[in-house]
Amino acid sequence: MKMKDEFRGGVAIISLEGKVIGGNDATMFHGKMHEYINNGFKKVVVNLGRVEWMSSVGMGMLITALAATKNNKGQMKIANITDRIESLLTITRLMSIFDVYDSVDDAVAAFGNKAQVVG
Repeated sequence: MKMKDEFRGGVAIISLEGKVIGGNDATMFHGKMHEYINNGFKKVVVNLGRVEWMSSVGMGMLITALAATKNNKGQMKIANITDRIESLLTITRLMSIFDVYDSVDDAVAAFGNKAQVVG
């Protein structure tokens, strides 16, 4: 799995790419989420548009990230889910716990931000 981040105003955007299977991927992802929280980013978008496959551990990563964000009075949104990821979220009945958007721009706009890319 590869990760890339960018920032739009007060929104941190983390884009994942490849296969999300846990292990070191989970450790890196959780580290990045805690970095955002520790740096005051209360609004996070997880872009899944380039995720080819996600294991149950990957789903757990998203749940843990959502909980960590909420526990720190923040919000997390998911953007660009593929049909395969949508099926996984639906089958596992997790679709209802996430705020899911068709694009990163839509997710950022849902926070009320229309800031330019800064990073």
